[in-house]
Amino acid sequence: METLKLKVNEKKSAVDRLWKRKFLGYTVTMDKATRLRASQQSIKRFKDKLKDIFRSGRGCKVGRLIKEKLNPVVRGWKNHFRLNRVKWILEELDGWIRRRLRFILWCQMKRARTRAKRMMEHGLEEQRAWASAYNGRGPWWNSGASHMNEAYPAKYFRKLELVELQTGNF
Repeated sequence: METLKLKVNEKKSAVDRLWKRKFLGYTVTMDKATRLRASQQSIKRFKDKLKDIFRSGRGCKVGRLIKEKLNPVVRGWKNHFRLNRVKWILEELDGWIRRRLRFILWCQMKRARTRAKRMMEHGLEEQRAWASAYNGRGPWWNSGASHMNEAYPAKYFRKLELVELQTGNF
């Protein structure tokens, strides 16, 4: 009998539970009714790629960043993982993307006076806008705060044609 001269990669080859292994970026849930979902490593790589895009987009308009840099990457990830059946992953990623965009908006409005004016332009009450503009907290905290969510809701980013992972728009 002849032996095959194959090199086996021990990191990739294993016998294990389905939900502990991944294949083409997917893994399987350990529920009774098994469902495909994106693996944690795939989600981490996707977030790392998006962080680079967000870092490079701090000096340009948010609408331009979304259309030129962000949408192609999100659209590609969405197409690859269209068989994903775990809804909360997509909801969480959509919320994280919007929060990163709010972070960029907060950083672009350098002065507190500008922040208050812009939030009032987007429908926030005057007193609340001034209080949140001068709250002294950092941009990441403010990007997740209710005043930024109210001034820049998901509807605002849909107008800028942001591709959402959990809906059918491409």
